[in-house]
Amino acid sequence: METRNARGRGVAKAMMIALCALAAGAASAQDRKPSPVKVDPDGTVHAPAMSVPVSSLLSPEGKAYMAEHLRQMQQPELLVQKDGVPVFMEPYLARQRVLFPHERVDTKIGGVHVYDYTPKAGVAPENRNRVLINLHGGGFMGCFQGCGELESLPLTSLGRVRVVAVDYRQGPEHRFPAASEDVAAVYRELLKTYPAQNIGIYGCSAGGMLTGMSVAWFQAHGLPKPGAIGIFCAGATLSSSGFGGDADFFTGPLGDARPPAPWPPVRPASDSSGMPYLAGASIKDPLVSPTASDAVLSQFPPTLLITATRGFELSSTVYTHTQLVRLGVEADLHVWEGLFHGFFYNADVPESRQAYDVMLKFFDKHLGR
Repeated sequence: METRNARGRGVAKAMMIALCALAAGAASAQDRKPSPVKVDPDGTVHAPAMSVPVSSLLSPEGKAYMAEHLRQMQQPELLVQKDGVPVFMEPYLARQRVLFPHERVDTKIGGVHVYDYTPKAGVAPENRNRVLINLHGGGFMGCFQGCGELESLPLTSLGRVRVVAVDYRQGPEHRFPAASEDVAAVYRELLKTYPAQNIGIYGCSAGGMLTGMSVAWFQAHGLPKPGAIGIFCAGATLSSSGFGGDADFFTGPLGDARPPAPWPPVRPASDSSGMPYLAGASIKDPLVSPTASDAVLSQFPPTLLITATRGFELSSTVYTHTQLVRLGVEADLHVWEGLFHGFFYNADVPESRQAYDVMLKFFDKHLGR
């Protein structure tokens, strides 16, 4: 049995240990240098310059790809487009054409120019009554042949499914809602052959944005919703300086070697986007930013969202997924570690192959047969 004296000695020993710990903490606090991070009363954080290595969680191929991409983004001559293909994408496109055997028909559907892709091996029996519509990336400023083909070839070949890539109207020659009108025209024509539940729509970057915008446009004009959609490298939100959220400030430098959005903004905060295509359109319009309306967003079909931790769309993608789930829409979110905006254009990187697999399985699960 423990004696009263023993208990007293135990308490005294515990108090001494606690006092020593407090003293050590106080001494450590006195020795600690002031933090170089400063925080304003409104929560704005001023962080010091830092060095950020390529993620240790990437595959070896992914690490090399990430480093190469960052170097390429600092060479303006590689960003110039030749016949709709940015120079830095040319090797990826040449490689995909070898890896993914396909047939391409240059035609019009619903009066809109498209590339109509089918796999060289033929459409799989289970996909004969299905079609995917691709809406290419490029900031509504080009990249139809480059981005459209890079987004279409893996899915048509690996999935053995028909893919229609839409050459929608873009800025600065055209403005919103020209692209939504073009997508609707193609969609209406395909509805004559395919049930709506057998049609999937997807795109990356501007094409991912346009996917959400098109679904909102369909609602406003009495068109049935497609069976499933994929919003890749994008979200359903916009800000005056990007897609919105934290990613406007921290993922651009890490993923694309581009400067972060200025703060305070160079121009006063407004309801407009910096994209020429969206000049005059309000980012609070649900036909532009579907997350602006619960009524619109709640009627979305099953939605796959794909982004990466260094994609400048990261915040918008995550937020869009959160809102879809809140409203009861079936939505899947996949975030690839350490990679950047539109990372899956390079088909030789394991992470890209993982993304193709996720896309195809999602559409196979949700589209009708």
